[in-house]
Amino acid sequence: MLRVCWESLLPIADSDLSAIPETMHAAVYRGESVVSVEEIPTPAIGPGEILIRVEACGICHTDLKKIEHNLLAPPRVYGHETAGVVAAVGSGVTKFKIGDRVVAFHHIPCRKCFYCRRKNYAQCAVYKRVGITAGFEPAGGGFAQYVRVMDWIVEEGVELIPDGVSFERATLVEPLNTCLKAVVQCDPQPDDFVVILGQGPIGLMFTMLTRRTGARVAVSDTIPERLELATQSGAEFAWNPRSVDVAAEARSLTEGRGADLVIVAASVPGIVQQAIACSRPGARILLFAQTSATERIEASGADLCVGERTLFGCYSASIDLQKESAELVFGGELPLEALISHRLPLVKIRSGFDLALHPGPKSLKIIVQPQRWS
Repeated sequence: MLRVCWESLLPIADSDLSAIPETMHAAVYRGESVVSVEEIPTPAIGPGEILIRVEACGICHTDLKKIEHNLLAPPRVYGHETAGVVAAVGSGVTKFKIGDRVVAFHHIPCRKCFYCRRKNYAQCAVYKRVGITAGFEPAGGGFAQYVRVMDWIVEEGVELIPDGVSFERATLVEPLNTCLKAVVQCDPQPDDFVVILGQGPIGLMFTMLTRRTGARVAVSDTIPERLELATQSGAEFAWNPRSVDVAAEARSLTEGRGADLVIVAASVPGIVQQAIACSRPGARILLFAQTSATERIEASGADLCVGERTLFGCYSASIDLQKESAELVFGGELPLEALISHRLPLVKIRSGFDLALHPGPKSLKIIVQPQRWS
């Protein structure tokens, strides 16, 4: 159970970028699943670095898992889907200036190592180093009013936000990148029948991106409102697994075979077995939400070996797709604004956590706005 404690919350941020406060408010993870909204020093920057005043940061389940299950030692400030305004630049920085509107990735690979040469960027040792912090051990820092962006991130991991694009929409660049990377890896063909299990914000992004390839898309989710949004996002079929046999429906639409590709965009017991049941012999099955080290998957050896199915995973973002993902978010081709259901001030971050962990009919992507007070 996540818990949030509160300290004095008088406004301290200043809209004047030249007046950076000595202290700021941040949601600090203190261990034992507790996040404390408190006043901490505003991070100082060094040569090659920039300071961003955070205007919006998305709540991601990756961070919630780290908090809820105490996966990393405290104290830390989480939040990595970060957009804001450059408030200060370190010596040597020429790519950005004070006042620039930017979105920042918290991981950037070295491009030189064994894994980078094979484009397995998420396995690069440099990529695994978090390059953005609000203080303490770097952990993203977006649940704070200011973040320090380190030099290797400044060089390749910061994108300018065009005029007319909201900070809230810009926070979707990083999560969309992770989905785009997976879709490129899956390589759906125009005549493929694809089933996407789960239609939360990530699942809906998969629906939008997969439909762009020309493939036929079917989805499943237990929340009717999400199924409706999925059809608006390009799904041809939308099923509630509590009332519909998803595997039977997939077979009935493919001459009894099953789906050519199944994307698992949710993590609930039995969902991988359902993905296998939905798929045809020779199909590909992508695991995207199965990121917990404690999660175990059981499958029939015959379903994989005799059925010649490919079961594989995809994780995190690709620097090769950074520009393209930014253009997709900024350009308006995808109906991404519909994914943002809540915009909350930092003082209500607990409500955001609860909504993300226990989604209701209207909750999808929850955005924290650290500069807001109500």
